Amino acid sequence: MSPLLSVRDLHVRFPITRAGDMPWTKPRYLHAVNGVSFDLEPGKTLGVVGESGCGKSTLARGLIQMVPATGQVNWRGETDLLSLSPRQMKPYRSEIQMVFQDPLASLNPRMTLGQIIAEPLRTHRPEISAKERRARVAQMMERVGLLPQMINRYPHEFSGGQRQRIAIARAMVLRPKLLVLDEPTSALDMTVQVQIVDLLRELQAKYGLAYLFISHDLKVVRAMSHKVMVMKRGDVVEYGDVDALYDNPQTDYTRKLLQAAG
Repeated sequence: MSPLLSVRDLHVRFPITRAGDMPWTKPRYLHAVNGVSFDLEPGKTLGVVGESGCGKSTLARGLIQMVPATGQVNWRGETDLLSLSPRQMKPYRSEIQMVFQDPLASLNPRMTLGQIIAEPLRTHRPEISAKERRARVAQMMERVGLLPQMINRYPHEFSGGQRQRIAIARAMVLRPKLLVLDEPTSALDMTVQVQIVDLLRELQAKYGLAYLFISHDLKVVRAMSHKVMVMKRGDVVEYGDVDALYDNPQTDYTRKLLQAAG
């Protein structure tokens, strides 16, 4: 099967400015992601694990031009996303959606649940009628387990698990091919984590979604992933099928992560 997403030699670096630097001072950089390469097939999940600050989230943001990056990010074997201008990138944002760790921070507090889920449709599908938009919002609310009577409530009125369901519904309403999930369960208690993982599995099975699943929780990653990539200080130290990597890790760093996770 051809990859949906094929990443080659991805780098993300940030300039470092220090007191006393002069205009002619040689630039210094923080290398947050160093030459990462991987493939992600349709309907599959790649888990990305590592300690805090290892570059997991920066990798995700680099892929979709939320931060500047170099290298190649080939989408469906046709387009290098990093070669596109922001305007050229817009159509692809409907196919690649992101769900963040803290849904309360990513949801507009002044918008109702219905408005939040409808917003991507207004942006990317302006030709859709208001009636059709309402129908799609209602359908997606039902799909992620949100009750119809919740539609006019605001984010602060929901629990953490419900807010994450709203964030997932907002991402899913455009029927994307890929969801980038940045620590989607880490702010939730164990019971709610299980519910969100079950929901994500159901959505993947129903819609054939691919997931880039970023987490420091190795147990959740094993439950979700087909392949796993282990990162340390911006580098990939191990990459392979989930069972092989968990049952027979090839690096000391991976072994230590697994031991720490119990």
